[in-house]
Amino acid sequence: MQRSLLLTGILLTATAASSPAQQISNDANPLYRPASVRTGTILVPPISGAPFSATAVIQNQQHLPDGSVVSSRNVNLIGRDSRGRTHGEMRSWVPESFQGMPPLSEVHLYDPETSEKTIYFPATHIASKTIVSPPPNAVSVTNPPNPRVKIEELGSSIIDNIDVQGTRRTLTIPATPDGTSAAVTVVDEYWYSEDLHVNLWLRHNDPRTGVHTVKLTDIRREDPPPEFFEIPDGYKIVDMTPPEAK
Repeated sequence: MQRSLLLTGILLTATAASSPAQQISNDANPLYRPASVRTGTILVPPISGAPFSATAVIQNQQHLPDGSVVSSRNVNLIGRDSRGRTHGEMRSWVPESFQGMPPLSEVHLYDPETSEKTIYFPATHIASKTIVSPPPNAVSVTNPPNPRVKIEELGSSIIDNIDVQGTRRTLTIPATPDGTSAAVTVVDEYWYSEDLHVNLWLRHNDPRTGVHTVKLTDIRREDPPPEFFEIPDGYKIVDMTPPEAK
């Protein structure tokens, strides 16, 4: 089953909890994704007619060289209205013991009707606007078979009264011929909602970096308020669109 791919697939780096520009696309069939997941800002596909809002809880368990495990989390508010306009956030990573919402660093907005991408920064009250190309369509994107990748369909389930389909993608990285590196198995699991065109739950397990999970909670299948897709009052707006693109 083929699904739309938004901007990028899911990309993961070992510095997932620290990189300031991390993004995670929460759409697309795992067959079309790279093997890794980058966890930071969740990008919602700009699809009209499927409004929703949710809280995305992102958790990271990173294994350190000394054998200890560092746990951190992030909480982002995401949403999309009936016109396909999207809202995503980037917040600071905090320890698991932190109470409440992590500090907000930036907010990403996208309007598919105007192809306008906006990022605003609460700390500086500056907002940048850019006209961008429409996201590519994954229906025309196919990757050649990879003998190291095994795809398993996990069947159907229900999350928050929403039907989802599960997929597990297992990547086996062989040991190096000189014996300096052992074989590694990386497992990605996705539970995808066809109605909302997003994953309601996903998990990336790489023994080299740890376990990363994203879970959508407080899902509301209705239009968020209009201000969710607008720049708040008092911001200086900077147009970053190149002259040739205007």
